[in-house]
Amino acid sequence: MFMNGRTIALALVIALAGCAKSSEEVSTSYVSPIQYANHDCGQLRGELTRVNRQLVQKMRSQDGRADSDALATGVGVVLFWPALFFIKGDDEHAGELARLKGEFNAIEQSAIEKRCNLADEMRRAREEQKSYIDERNRRNQINQ
Repeated sequence: MFMNGRTIALALVIALAGCAKSSEEVSTSYVSPIQYANHDCGQLRGELTRVNRQLVQKMRSQDGRADSDALATGVGVVLFWPALFFIKGDDEHAGELARLKGEFNAIEQSAIEKRCNLADEMRRAREEQKSYIDERNRRNQINQ
């Protein structure tokens, strides 16, 4: 049985709506810096390191899900529509990524309020995040 144009268009819209977002597209959730009120500068430095490590790891995971969904969408629309059922979409992974982005910002805000000298650590953390995004963008350009 062949699908008509409307059916294909509808399937494409539904598939794209369910696709996981890239890590850059996931919005930051607000996290109050109050949770870091009792942390001293050394503890904030440790939290920054921990959160940034988890953040970059979650960015990689989220982008893997987005790539997988994009592939399933392409296969489903072009070759085999049942593949559309394998699209995962955004779930707890995107929520966790949004929370980690918010924690990163809350740690930064708390460090500023306490006048902690974490500028070098913040710069390195942001460079690590940017390095991953640049690497992913280069890889995506090569694959296109």
